[in-house]
Amino acid sequence: MVYGVLRLINFAHSEIFMSGGFASFFLMKYLVGTSSPNGVSSVFLVIAGVLVGGCTGAVIAMTVERVAYRPLRQRNAPKLAYLISAIGASYFLFNMAGKEFGRYDLSMASPYQNHTVFTIFGAPVTLYNIIIFVAAVLMLLFLDRLVATTKLGRSIRAVAQDSETASLMGVNIDRTIALTFLLGGFMGGAAGFLFGLNIGVVYTMGFTPALKAFTAAVLGGIGNLRGAVLGGLLLGVVESFSIAFVNPAYTDVVAFAILVFVLLFRPTGILGERLGRSA
Repeated sequence: MVYGVLRLINFAHSEIFMSGGFASFFLMKYLVGTSSPNGVSSVFLVIAGVLVGGCTGAVIAMTVERVAYRPLRQRNAPKLAYLISAIGASYFLFNMAGKEFGRYDLSMASPYQNHTVFTIFGAPVTLYNIIIFVAAVLMLLFLDRLVATTKLGRSIRAVAQDSETASLMGVNIDRTIALTFLLGGFMGGAAGFLFGLNIGVVYTMGFTPALKAFTAAVLGGIGNLRGAVLGGLLLGVVESFSIAFVNPAYTDVVAFAILVFVLLFRPTGILGERLGRSA
């Protein structure tokens, strides 16, 4: 979504992801300590974690937009300046988190990873997998309907297609871009919480997921919400099945080889770019 309105990759998104993981970790530590929640309380904790992680990510994202992007946009800075500013914001948040929270893993108290609900051809499906699936579907439906049917969604599509014309038609460009960062930050922060449930949180946690998220977006069609989900599913399936044929250490190599292959033969991705062109 951010790429759609700015035509720039937000390189600080990995740290937005990380900030959501840390915020939800401290929430879990405050609510349940080192014990594992059960029953109805687990549902409440997941919802609370998503909201707190998402809101933290939204605040960080809007701050990055206001500090690292908006001043450059107001001065009509070249694209390279945006890139350098975003990388600077990323490194600032990265090192600040490492200094303040410690450079080691912090594990959340979570019963979800090892709770097998059912199996598919012998492969266990845990409660954590179901939570991720449900959260991904709800986020996709929310974003898809928001972009397709709301006034904000029309503004986002207008800015993505032609920001100058959108401005002449009465669209507040700064407000639209800020709200796009807010939405992207909320989703990134919520994802940081969900990711942290499985492996814990650490200041380096955002780099690989952000890189793979970018890969998934390119595979599906950058700027295309449904394409990003399709790209993510394809990337996950390829990584999982590649373990049967190559050393598990090479799964990332296989995934990015697929990315290069797709870019060579279909640079716009599987579904193509869409955000600024239609609902």
